[in-house]
Amino acid sequence: MGFEIVQQNKCHGGYWKRLRHNSYVTKSTMTFSVFLPNLSEDVLNFPALFWLSGLTCDDQNFVQKAHVEAVANELGMIIIVPDTSPRGLDIAGQHDSYDFGESAGFYLDATLAPWSTNYQMYSYITMDLYELVLSRYPVDPDRVGIFGHSMGGHGALTIALKEPAKFRSVSAFAPICSPFHCPWGQKALTGYLGENKEQWLQYDSCELIKSGKRVAAILVDQGEADEFLPTQLKPDLLRQACQDAAIDLQLNIREGYDHSYFFIRSYVEEHVRYHHLQLNKPN
Repeated sequence: MGFEIVQQNKCHGGYWKRLRHNSYVTKSTMTFSVFLPNLSEDVLNFPALFWLSGLTCDDQNFVQKAHVEAVANELGMIIIVPDTSPRGLDIAGQHDSYDFGESAGFYLDATLAPWSTNYQMYSYITMDLYELVLSRYPVDPDRVGIFGHSMGGHGALTIALKEPAKFRSVSAFAPICSPFHCPWGQKALTGYLGENKEQWLQYDSCELIKSGKRVAAILVDQGEADEFLPTQLKPDLLRQACQDAAIDLQLNIREGYDHSYFFIRSYVEEHVRYHHLQLNKPN
């Protein structure tokens, strides 16, 4: 499982590395970024966080705008930032809208042609990229967390709920809490999975919780002035699902904040420190 370094930049004592590899899952060339803190030679394994970005993004939005490096270097945390979909493919319709196709993989495994051949983003994150990163970098497999924004918040929640052995902590910024109940989600689930709504339930965090999937705790930050809050994000559905399942949900409604990276930048340090605390608790 090889990769090539496309770019690297020193920042706050650590390094961002942008990498390209051939994915056996998506059957395409994938790009991702990794932040490596100033690694101590006395420590063999470091905690790591996977960040999942939202619609229209690639791996560089978080790298360029979130300003996570100082706290990641202070705490000695490796950050992994994948792309949001396969790219460079000849699939009809993949560029027709911002919320479906390229840059909108929705972190699921498509079952409907023509998407099913390449759009396997759930397996890409949880298998291909996960295995590659842990094989090449000094990541402690018992201290890996996942977080994300919007579509990526949806991805982080569903992946954490279904893969607790791989991801021990989870948080999200303005996540799509229930794709089953919002226009973005309904479009993606129909386009990638078809009309069988039983399959949809496997990629809806609220429905997964109702079905018995569990995590120890969830941190969510939501901007009160987010233009997508009433129609697309539905945090009250997540609040109710967690309450019914006795899951420790910390849901912060941040007055005046919108859906942008200005919001993420304002609270990303709190999220990284939250994960560091969760990942260093005894099993």
